[in-house]
Amino acid sequence: MKDNREATMAGRRSDGSAVKRPLSPHLQVYDMLQMTSALSISHRITGIAWSFGVVLLVWWLVAAAGGPEAFARVQWFMSSWLGLLGLFGMTAAAWFHTLNGVRHLAWDAGYGYDIPTTYRSGRMVLIGTAVLTVLTWVIAVIAWA
Repeated sequence: MKDNREATMAGRRSDGSAVKRPLSPHLQVYDMLQMTSALSISHRITGIAWSFGVVLLVWWLVAAAGGPEAFARVQWFMSSWLGLLGLFGMTAAAWFHTLNGVRHLAWDAGYGYDIPTTYRSGRMVLIGTAVLTVLTWVIAVIAWA
């Protein structure tokens, strides 16, 4: 055995004979221009981005509890161009992850597996993400004014 991963590849068939399981496919086997692959990978990336967004939210809440000086520092950062860019990106990641998650729930229920529906729902996720992100920011700007 060359390394530990080979132990997880060894298995037995139902008749007891030994079999070597294949490795999971890696990114290099996927066609990145294919919508299903791109949206699947993007779904994972936006999930990670969401995790960073939660860290920002916790920072904001802890600063609010920490007093006016700490809260002012966080508000200064969040209102800077870098903070606003991050918040805009988090909004887009949140909408994409949510809409694509609904798409996955439909798949879990057995709907939308045929190729035309898969591509149509993927385009709907992308268009919905753009529209809802812009709409969210328009409402936020109007509320701030």
